[in-house]
Parts: sequence; structure tokens; C-alpha cells
Amino acid sequence: MEIDELDRRILRELRRDGRLSNTKLAEKVGLSTTPCWNRVRALEEGGLIEGYTALLSQQALGYPDTVIIEVTLDRHDDDIFEKFGQALADLPEVMEAYLLTGEYDYLIKVAVAGTAGYEEFLRRKLYKLPGLRHSRSTFVLRCLKRAHSVEP
Repeated sequence: MEIDELDRRILRELRRDGRLSNTKLAEKVGLSTTPCWNRVRALEEGGLIEGYTALLSQQALGYPDTVIIEVTLDRHDDDIFEKFGQALADLPEVMEAYLLTGEYDYLIKVAVAGTAGYEEFLRRKLYKLPGLRHSRSTFVLRCLKRAHSVEP
């Protein structure tokens, strides 16, 4: 789908605040409401807008700490990737998980409540997943940038 500068402005505004009313959005990008609504619908139907979501506070939910975990599997066949990936996706503490190239097979971002919460996650959940051979963890000290999409 081809997009122009007006579409980019719409995407930037929605990226900043996905709850903007169509009237406010139209005002911010310099359109009347109907053309703005039509463009937003076209962006949704064209797959540029995948959805809308609420950003939840880890701190307020009782999971103030973030840990980045690198994981190596004991073998590399389709079955183990499928089982491990599905089991990982089912863990509520896992916020993001990526299959990688390089030294480690997965990069996982988890939310925990301190070192005790992290130990519990490791012992009761991560270490019980099928195929795990090795993991290496790093606690995040501070988030410097958090984005949920690229700037259009």
C-alpha cells in the first residue's frame, strides 16, 4: 500500500495516542472528519494499522523488573522449536520473545517481581520448558526508549 505524507501524519498521531477521536485526529492532521475516517479505515484495511491496545504499567501490576534472557536449545529440529515456542508464548511473564540467528536461539523479555520473582520464574517455568539447554540473563536497570512500532 502506498502512503503519502498525510497518511504518515495520521499514523504518527495514532502511534502517540490510539484513543484519539476521529474529530481530534482530523483536527491534528488538517482534514475534515469524513476524509480522515476514510484514510484511517484504508490504513487499517491495508495492514499498516494492525490494531489498538492499552499499555499497562508493569510497576502498578507488581512486576517492576525486566529481565532479558538469552536461551540456547539442546537441538534444532522443527518439533523442538514448535514445542518450546508455544510453551514460551503461554507464559504470562514473557512480554516478548524472538527466534534469533547467532550464538543464542531465543531472546526473551520477561517481567518479574525482583530477584525472588525471577528465581521462581526460572525454577518453576523456564527450566521446565522442553529442549532448554542453557540460558543467560541480564536485569534491565532502566528503559531508555520503548516503542511499539517504527516511526512512519
